[in-house]
Formats: sequence, C-alpha cells, structure tokens
Amino acid sequence: MDAVNDFVKHFTRTRYKDLPGVAVESVKKEVLDSLATALGGSSKAGVGELVDMVREWGGAGQSSIIAYGIKCPAPNAAQVNGTMIHALDYDDGHQVALVHIGCVAVSTCFAVAERMVGISGKELITALALGGDFLARLGLASRPGSSALSAGWHPTTLFGFLGAAAMAGRIMGLDEEKMVNAIGLAYHQCGGAGSGVADGALAKRMGPGLAARGGITAALMAERGITGERNSLEGKSGLFNVYMRGDYDPKILTADLGTRFEGVNIGDKPYPCCGLTHACIDATLALISRHDVIPSQIKDITVYGGQTVYDLSRPPEIKCSPRTIIDAQFSVPWVVATALVKGRVTVEDFTDTAIRRRDIREIARKVTARLEPSMNRHGVGPGGVVITMQDGTAYREEVEHCLGSIERPMTFDDCVRKFRDCAPASVKALPAGAVDNIIEMVERLETLDDATEIVRQLC
Repeated sequence: MDAVNDFVKHFTRTRYKDLPGVAVESVKKEVLDSLATALGGSSKAGVGELVDMVREWGGAGQSSIIAYGIKCPAPNAAQVNGTMIHALDYDDGHQVALVHIGCVAVSTCFAVAERMVGISGKELITALALGGDFLARLGLASRPGSSALSAGWHPTTLFGFLGAAAMAGRIMGLDEEKMVNAIGLAYHQCGGAGSGVADGALAKRMGPGLAARGGITAALMAERGITGERNSLEGKSGLFNVYMRGDYDPKILTADLGTRFEGVNIGDKPYPCCGLTHACIDATLALISRHDVIPSQIKDITVYGGQTVYDLSRPPEIKCSPRTIIDAQFSVPWVVATALVKGRVTVEDFTDTAIRRRDIREIARKVTARLEPSMNRHGVGPGGVVITMQDGTAYREEVEHCLGSIERPMTFDDCVRKFRDCAPASVKALPAGAVDNIIEMVERLETLDDATEIVRQLC
C-alpha cells in the first residue's frame, strides 16, 4: 500500500492533544518567523507584480494578501504570501531535508483558514505541525545521503504542492478519500526546477507560492469530487519513482509517524541568504569580534567547507560580482565580504544598490574557496574562514554548527527580534500597536478562537 495512505490517516485523525509540546512551540516560531520574512519581502521584486496580476484576476474576497490589505480567492492570496515569505531567502527550513517549510505552510494555512472562517489557533497549529512533518519527511526520504537538489529539483516547491494540499485538506475537513484525491491532484501539478538559482532568476522565489496555490486548488477540486492519483508517492508513476528515479528510503519516510514530528528540526535563519553560507558568516563575525581586522589591510581570504560551500563560491566572476540579488544570496564570497566590511549581514545588504558596493566587491575578489571533502554533510554543513593580513598575520575560525541550526537553534525571543527588524520593511506601514499585538497573539496561538485575527493585524 502506498505510504500516502499512512499520511492521509495521520492528517485526518491527529488532534491538537496528540502533539508534543516541542512541536507546538516549533510551530509558533515558524509562524512568527514566516510573518517576519513576509513583511520584509513584501516590497521585493516579483511580489508587486504578482499583486497586480491578482488584482486583475479579481474574484471572491476570501483571504488576505499580507501587508497589502487586499482580499482575493484563497489560492491567489497563498501564492502571493508564499512568494513574499521566500523572497528574501530569510525564511525557515529543515536543516537536513533542505526544504523551506513556512513559506508553503504558513501561506497555505492562513489563506485556507480565512476562507473557512472560525479556525481556532489549536487547529491551525495542528495543520502546521502535520504539514511541516510531511514536507520534511518527503525531503529526508529522497535520495538518502544527498537530496532532491542533486536531482535538479527545488525541493521546497516540488514537495510543497503535496504538503499544501494536505494542509489545506486538513483545515477544510476533507475525509480520507478526498484527502487522497487532493494529494494526487497536487502531484499532478508538481514541478520546481532548481535552475533559478544558477540563472539568478526571480523564479527561485516564485516556487513556494506556486506550490501553495496548486495545493489549495487541488484540495478545492477534491472537495468537489474530482479524483486524483491514488498512489502518488510510491506508485510506478508516483513521486519517488518519477522524480527520484526510485532513489528513496521508505523507512525514513514513515518512521515513528505520529510520535516524532520533524518540525522540531526546522531552523530559523539569522541572516537573509542561503543557509548553506551561514557557517562562513558566523566564522567571519567571530573573527572580527576577537581581532582588529581592517578590511583594507587584508591580503587574501580562504573559505573552506564541503561541496556546498565550494559550489556556492563558484564561478568567482559571478559570486564576487553578483549580477542580481539572488546571486548575492547564494554567494559565500559575497556574504563573507559583507560581514567583514559592515560587521553584520542584514536585509539591507541585499538590494540592487547594496550588491553593487565597490568596497564589498573589492573584498569579495580576495576570496578563494577550498574544497574539504571531510566536511561534507547531508544538509547544512560546517564552514571555515582564514583571513591573511598584508603583514602575514593569519586568523582562522571554523564553525561546525551555525546559528539557527538544530544544534544551535534560535529561540522565540530571537524570532521576536527578527520580526521587529523586518516589520519596518513592510510595503505598507503596520497600524499602531500591530507589531506588539501580533507577537503576543502568536505567543498564545493555541488560545485563539479565530487564528486569522493575526492576519487582520497585518493588513
């Protein structure tokens, strides 16, 4: 029997009381972190264009577009919100599965909750905990020891279609038969090529929104009796055989299902760029906190790590002189140079103006990458930096677990600070007191009779 049936039972039968406390707390961080990055991403390239398109489409005013205050059909709202959450590459993600969670999960669940009306905080938490677990397990089971990325897919988008359908179906109260159909119909839409990163294209930030939109659409179709693929995960033409060429581990997929929630292993980002660069940022910031490193007196810089650190440093002509914001977000030389010049790495360092700063480009061109195969990890791995000064003095720092990793997690208070930092970047200023109100409501999310009170504070 296809494992989709195990997940369908899990989605339809699990109740809030079945969730461990750590899973509930992880969801609260996921919600606040995602709302932070939504506000920060609301003004970024591609988001406004989507908003204009949704306005043109019109339709029923079911769900809200964060920051813009526009009401539109639930799939359309989820598409825009999912895109803005992911736009900064500042959103959370599972550290081993390499799947961003909140951009798909939070955008889907709030949009559907608004459509349904009266969805409690407990029910929202349950849907998010189940969805995060499902998305992470799909990523963990795919190409064990590697990831869907190595097969050319953006796993957030690819798995996001299925996860969004299941979360939407849960909130809509679909029965098991319709839930199977919803996931099958979502599978029929699956896509998400990983090529957008190499091309520096806005397509990268569009994927999660497309997945949220497609998943909700699939659930709405199933609700009306439209049928879908029944063996969408393990069938001959299912996800793992078609997209992974059969390279998956069924044991990883369902091990301890219902007792272990992978959402607890979702990491929040302290820096608005690819998480695979964060160990090198931490190493750089550690060095400049201990030593008087004057950028103009640096002779050369070596960054080293596993294959991911090495790959995100090449080709140097692009990584040291980024063409686009996406190039900069996925460049180890660029983020290390930014940390050295500015002493921090923040949202304001990834704008069209910031990526053309000559002083940072000059330092980035001094960076050389070295591959250390012993530092290869499945997921987010370690990184190191060696800074050699013109007088021959060398400073070295290596970070095994970056801030925001499973081993060094950000706290809810860290996410509060991040939310406060991102809120001023909203395309529209929040009403007076909204920031404090949102933080307080998320902290007591399980007590809310209507979870969408939070969204109304954002519009």
